[in-house]
Amino acid sequence: MTTVLIVDDQPMQRFGFRMLLESVPDTDVVGEAAHGAEAVRKAAELRPDVVLMDVRMPGMDGIEATRRIISEGGRSRVLVLTTFDVDEYAHAALRAGASGFLLKDARPEELLAGIRAVAAGDAVIAPALTRRLLDAYAHHLPSRTPTPDPDSDPRLRSLTAREREILVAIGQGWSNGEIAARLVLSESTVKTHVSRVLAKIDARDRIQAVIFAYDLGLARPNSTD
Repeated sequence: MTTVLIVDDQPMQRFGFRMLLESVPDTDVVGEAAHGAEAVRKAAELRPDVVLMDVRMPGMDGIEATRRIISEGGRSRVLVLTTFDVDEYAHAALRAGASGFLLKDARPEELLAGIRAVAAGDAVIAPALTRRLLDAYAHHLPSRTPTPDPDSDPRLRSLTAREREILVAIGQGWSNGEIAARLVLSESTVKTHVSRVLAKIDARDRIQAVIFAYDLGLARPNSTD
C-alpha cells in the first residue's frame, strides 16, 4: 500500500486527486494540505510514502516545501505536479530533491504509475517535459570550458567504464528501454547497472543522477532538440 499526501491550494483539485487515488486498492490518501507550510507539517506528522506536490501556492510554495520535507531525511518522496509543460521552477525543484514531475492533465493511469514508481525509489518525468526540463536545467548552469576531468570526482572514479556509460545515458534522459536498445543490453542488466550507479554516486534516484551528470559536464543539452 502506497500512502499519499495531496498538496494543492485548489479544493477541487485535491478532491479530484483523492477520488482517483481512492479508486484503486494500492494507494491510500492519508492527508491533504492547502499550502507549503501545512505540507511540511503534515509530511512530518503522517510520514507518507509520496507527497503529491503542487508548485504554485500562496505563502510557502511547493519548491520550498519540497526542500524542507527532503531536508528532514524522512521516508517521503515528492512528486511535483505542474500546470504547464515548461515550468520556470523545474530546475529549482530538482535541486530541492523532487523525485519527479508530471503534468496536472496527465492521464489517470500515468499519475497512478508515477506515484507507484516514485514510491519504489524511481524517478518520473512526464514525456512532454523530459528534454525541455533537462535543457532548461542545463542552461542555468555556468558554462564549463573545458569539460571537467572525469576523474576529478571520487564518485566517478568508483564507476566502471560501463557504469560511466550508463550514467551519461541517464544524464541524457534515456529510459531503461532506450539504454538497453542503444547499448544492446537487456533491460534487467540495465536496471542492475542503474542501481549500482545510483549507489556509487550516492544519488537518491535518477533525477539526482541527472543533476550529478550535468554538474560534472558529462551530459549537455542537445542543440538539435
